[in-house]
Amino acid sequence: MAKKLRVGVVFGGRSGEHEVSLRSATSIINAMDKKKYDVVPIGITKEGRWLTSGEATKLLPGEVMAGKTEDIALFGDPTKRSLVRMGSKGEATGNEKIDVIFPVLHGTFGEDGTIQGLFDMADIPYVGCGVLGSSCGMDKVIMKNLFRQAGIPMGEFTWFLRTAWDKDRKRILNKVAKEIGLPAFVKPANLGSSVGISKAKTKAELERAIDTAAKFDRKILVEKAINAREIEVSVLGNDEPVASLPGEIVPGEDFYSYSDKYVTDAAKLEIPAKLSKKLATEIQKLAVKAFQAIDGSGLSRVDFFLERDTDRILINEINTLPGFTSISMYPKLWEVSGIPYSELIDRLIALALERHKEKARSQFKI
Repeated sequence: MAKKLRVGVVFGGRSGEHEVSLRSATSIINAMDKKKYDVVPIGITKEGRWLTSGEATKLLPGEVMAGKTEDIALFGDPTKRSLVRMGSKGEATGNEKIDVIFPVLHGTFGEDGTIQGLFDMADIPYVGCGVLGSSCGMDKVIMKNLFRQAGIPMGEFTWFLRTAWDKDRKRILNKVAKEIGLPAFVKPANLGSSVGISKAKTKAELERAIDTAAKFDRKILVEKAINAREIEVSVLGNDEPVASLPGEIVPGEDFYSYSDKYVTDAAKLEIPAKLSKKLATEIQKLAVKAFQAIDGSGLSRVDFFLERDTDRILINEINTLPGFTSISMYPKLWEVSGIPYSELIDRLIALALERHKEKARSQFKI
């Protein structure tokens, strides 16, 4: 019998998307084949404390595992490739080998390349995009510039720094009016799950929306509102990625907000989306192109607008660590495309090991 892989599932984190991460992690841990994997739960509190076993799973909405409580750490030491168990006085008390890490961290410090850099330093394979893909996929301004360079069509946008807003609000409001107009969407450049996003129809609403976004990030993005259907595609793979069938979000509110996603459950998912074969194929091609534009690996969900009057396809954004509950769009799209949830987890772990092996071929010493 093949040796079981020890998989560290990392969840929680110092992010506004902490609770979303807990939901995803619960689904993943419950769905993992325990005959193939020894699951090591790794919870990160909102304060940044790393925990494992029983204390880690107390963070989850419904206890999925039990065990001895331990504080842990991960050091960037490639000779260890393990978690370090910590004593009550902060001293190292032992190591726990990890074969691969499945990060289920959304937003800041989890989806932005920071923790991926730690995994690389520790030389531990991990699911999902690397440092570059994660950081480019997190910053919506950098992301859009890369999409533009790749020739992927998108709507009009502008951006500015929080310090510029603090210094001269009138100038920024005039800039938005000139370059974008109203109605418009205002977003923190480096958050997901619709945290901090507002739709502004008037100048007063625009000012309030910018204030809201500025609470969450130093960089603020403003996009022209588009009368469009919201289409999403899941991408899977490393150097030869493939796209799922597209799905459609039908918002229950004026737009697909945080409340719509996680509180009221008013939004509806059309899976697969009702599209012509020609449109579906073109959207799939653009999803793969977007994934490659940021040097993606493992998984991503790519979101599009389909303009209602023209059927023009415009990219919205890419999410390198999308929601992963059993009813989230990413796994649901693969389910209708022929890959069930538990098999999708297997494939992502295999892709993580494949990517790590490929990176190991590179020479780091001269």
